[in-house]
Amino acid sequence: MPYQHIFFDLDHTLWDFDKNAEETIHELYHHHQLQVLGIHSPDILIETYTANNHQLWAKYHLGEISKQELRATRFKKTFLDLGIDETKVPSSFEDDYVRICPTKTNLFPDTHETLTYLHQKYHLHLISNGFKESTEYKVENTRLKPYFKNIIISEIVGINKPDKAIFQHALNLAGGNITESIMIGDSLEADIRGAKNIGMDAIYFNPNHLPKPEDVDVHIHHLSELKALL
Repeated sequence: MPYQHIFFDLDHTLWDFDKNAEETIHELYHHHQLQVLGIHSPDILIETYTANNHQLWAKYHLGEISKQELRATRFKKTFLDLGIDETKVPSSFEDDYVRICPTKTNLFPDTHETLTYLHQKYHLHLISNGFKESTEYKVENTRLKPYFKNIIISEIVGINKPDKAIFQHALNLAGGNITESIMIGDSLEADIRGAKNIGMDAIYFNPNHLPKPEDVDVHIHHLSELKALL
């Protein structure tokens, strides 16, 4: 296809959310001395948090919960799941996490190399369901901003992927049309099916080698594969 515009997701696609969250939680585990509460390693905290966070983000994508509910719930539920008395949960844990995590700079392998290659051939844009402050900081701090003509953040637009309206908004900003555009992201619901529902092609970023659903046309395990595909 003669693509002109490529739309990328950020978290879990370019910015390695899980690795950055893991580093942050390791730091906070020791800072808040969570072993005293009976959490014997940061790994069990990370595992429980990751499962809860993914579930809550899936609800946020679909508009079932608000930003405030997501942030108020994810660590509270994690500590409760680990058997910690609610009154003993560190009150600043969520705020500390939100402050520190966006400062982390782990990207998926070959992110800059792949974007440099694509930037020479296509107009690149970013569509993120992330929150304004953290998304802007991540993009600046990892030197990703210069690659992208437009950075669309759902919190600013007021619409989340997979809603067709945010994809149409992104197309309008890009000055492109559906047939010359393609979406690349890790979320089957928000990125891949969201794009396909408006008629846009999509590539599923699947670094964990999960089974490819039947409704997914193309998937990749490594960002560098885009240089061969595009």
